[in-house]
Amino acid sequence: MPANRGILACLITVVLAACLQPDNSILIGLAGPFSEPAGRSMRLGAELAVSEINERGGVRGRRLELLSYDDRGQAATAVQMARRFRDNNSVLAVVGHAQSITTMAAAPVYNSEPNPVVAISPSASSVDLRRAGPYNFRVCPDDVAHAQALAERARAQLGIRRVATLYHNDRDSRTYAAVFRRAFTELGGTLLAEDPFSLALPSFEPYLTRAATRGRVDGLLIIGGGTIIGPILAALDSLGSRSTILGNMDLLRHAQTVGRDLEGSLLSTAYLSERTAPENVAFVTAYLQAHGGQRPDQTAAGSYDIVHLLANAFENRGPNRASVRRYLSGVGTVTEPFEGATGSIAFDADGNVRRISVDVGLVREGTIVPLPER
Repeated sequence: MPANRGILACLITVVLAACLQPDNSILIGLAGPFSEPAGRSMRLGAELAVSEINERGGVRGRRLELLSYDDRGQAATAVQMARRFRDNNSVLAVVGHAQSITTMAAAPVYNSEPNPVVAISPSASSVDLRRAGPYNFRVCPDDVAHAQALAERARAQLGIRRVATLYHNDRDSRTYAAVFRRAFTELGGTLLAEDPFSLALPSFEPYLTRAATRGRVDGLLIIGGGTIIGPILAALDSLGSRSTILGNMDLLRHAQTVGRDLEGSLLSTAYLSERTAPENVAFVTAYLQAHGGQRPDQTAAGSYDIVHLLANAFENRGPNRASVRRYLSGVGTVTEPFEGATGSIAFDADGNVRRISVDVGLVREGTIVPLPER
């Protein structure tokens, strides 16, 4: 009997999938830099979720489909893509954008009346996203959470005592630097230097040399400067520095783009695939099977969770734009938190996750691995 019931369940799933209405599908927008690694994995995670939902019968007997636009990681392009989504009444919600700059640029479009549309980012961490508008949500921690976690792990688990900071002179980077400074010094660490920089700087050696005159630099925190990681590493090589690089996932992505090695660096990320929660284990298993053993990253897990969360909204409140926003605004208050691969998702009044962990790990052979327990 158990075997027969299993066969019957499989047959029901196949029949449901076959009976989905292709001419009456529910359309979700997907926007990200698909020519870049983060964008490609974002697309793969969303496609996996859509496949799973359609295989089990879709939503109210209707297929989910993705309409994908490449924003190229550029603010102006993101605005154009957002207008296409907003003006297409068939698009009921948007998964995107991946980066803070594109998410913030597109936010006024998604929130514009008379026909706003929900946009949920898997990875935009800017603190300013809190004020982007009522139709913007995200399923990742913000820069404040990243800075706090990185400072704690650097002191407690690696024993880093003296840090110099280089930060891009913008609002997000200044906020990150201030949070890290407070947390790190409260834990007994010393900040030897804290310097803003311009992307047009010819060399970073003067900054690093000055910091070294104040004591041995155990760690170099780089904030908002992923695109200039090459020149910074070149300056460290020239000075023979052995400082541990501190930062976030953007540093690793840009270092790989310019062919540089960040082995041994301490980086924060919103997600590591080694998490043991059952929802993540199931996701990682499916992702590995679907993509030839390639492990998922933050944007893959985030977009996967977002699609499943939107399917819940369509199922419970109906497939229309206004009901999606009402449902999301109540996740964690009106309804139970959504348990996904990235963790337990509950939204506050600004569309941010209330409690979500930040992972901090070491770079080993081009990827981030969990810190060893002490």
